[in-house]
Amino acid sequence: MSTPFYVSPQQAMADRAEYARKGIARGRSVVVLQYNDGVVFVAENPSRALHKVSEIYDRIAFAAVGKYNEFENLRIGGVRYADLRGYTYDRDDVTARGLANVYAQTLGTIFSSAGEKPYEVELIVAEVGAAPEDDQIYRLPHDGSIVDEHGSVAVGGNADQISSYLDQRHRDGMTLAEALKLAVESLARDTNGSERTLTAEQLEVAVLDRKRPQQRKFKRLLGRQLQRLLEDGAGEAESSDAVENDSAED
Repeated sequence: MSTPFYVSPQQAMADRAEYARKGIARGRSVVVLQYNDGVVFVAENPSRALHKVSEIYDRIAFAAVGKYNEFENLRIGGVRYADLRGYTYDRDDVTARGLANVYAQTLGTIFSSAGEKPYEVELIVAEVGAAPEDDQIYRLPHDGSIVDEHGSVAVGGNADQISSYLDQRHRDGMTLAEALKLAVESLARDTNGSERTLTAEQLEVAVLDRKRPQQRKFKRLLGRQLQRLLEDGAGEAESSDAVENDSAED
């Protein structure tokens, strides 16, 4: 009789984590940034049928990278959880924190289960509050851990490089156009530092806008509105550079 092959639990978990990370890294990145009136989601996604960014509930949105069928199942489960909780209790009882905990339990159970492969997904759950300090952004890696993020966050692709770029340039009180321009700049940077050009047709953009009069704060930015915001962001950046140059001359 042959001796059974033994793998330590630590090595088995490390192999599962490496498998999931490689799958996630193959996906195009998604970035989420706070701006003065809410939270903006920007993904490199030329498809108009398959969304990486979606509404979950009134003030809550969801973004994901990785295998589409896996994170779509999680999105649907999140919508059902939010609808049931809002109907059973109160709409205000549906929070990003509660939803993140549900996703964490699901991902953690799948990751630690020896009978199935780990999900190749990384999620972001965000909620817009009455004021910027009330906004909530949670990142959920493949293993079901929860990371409380502030200001900006990136997942998928070369997320580490994009996050570093955002951390150096993101600031409180940015306008939507400024935040959108920064997000697109970060996504357009390749791993070697060179820049590509991303057009409105290659982007999926949505916002949680705290100033919307409706109860539902989620809105997709499409077509001319998105193109105008991209142009406004470029114009604001040029004006800012001009002011800095004038100050330097003075």
